[in-house]
Amino acid sequence: MPEILINGPVGRIESRYTHNISPDSPSMLLLHAHPGHGGNMDNHLSVQLHKNFSDIGFSTLRFNFRGVGRSDGEHDGSEGELADSAIALDWIQNQNQSSKEYWICGISFGAWIGMQLLMRRPEITKFILLGPPAGKYDFNFLAPCPASGVIFSGEKDILIDHNILGSLVKKLNEQENIKVKHESIKGSDHFFTNHETSIIQKINNYIKT
Repeated sequence: MPEILINGPVGRIESRYTHNISPDSPSMLLLHAHPGHGGNMDNHLSVQLHKNFSDIGFSTLRFNFRGVGRSDGEHDGSEGELADSAIALDWIQNQNQSSKEYWICGISFGAWIGMQLLMRRPEITKFILLGPPAGKYDFNFLAPCPASGVIFSGEKDILIDHNILGSLVKKLNEQENIKVKHESIKGSDHFFTNHETSIIQKINNYIKT
């Protein structure tokens, strides 16, 4: 898979991209976890998710946030990563102008950034969140949430507040025409270690519905 260097707000954004030749194929933007916890576009879960999305028909882009890998700039924990994500979404849209669906998939910190992007970009049609760090980061900006999606969390995740996450899901589902599914993965930690195959199967089942 060739390296793609996208021109970002503070320099290059290191990326990997797989194109689906079908002109109206859906597009997926994949956002990695916090670099302070080992998050980058080449960690095991990110790579597996990218391959899976490509295999089931998505044009798929994953990238390193600023200051990670060969991406220029420095990690700033919020606005910078959101700006990088917006540029990445612009890029994948430019490559897939006939795409009928644009999805985001965020892992942990990437889930928080992804939902902020969702609030700013109405063309995003669905979301997939893996281990959204409810309690550590504030998700109250999702009022209202403009799209439906699915959330997966680990039963043994000690990095999130499960009660806050449950309240968030309930609040989102109170909105008209919005359906947010939540599933806790039995025995799993925050990064779904040794549960990657299971989580991918569940993601695919959701996409097919």
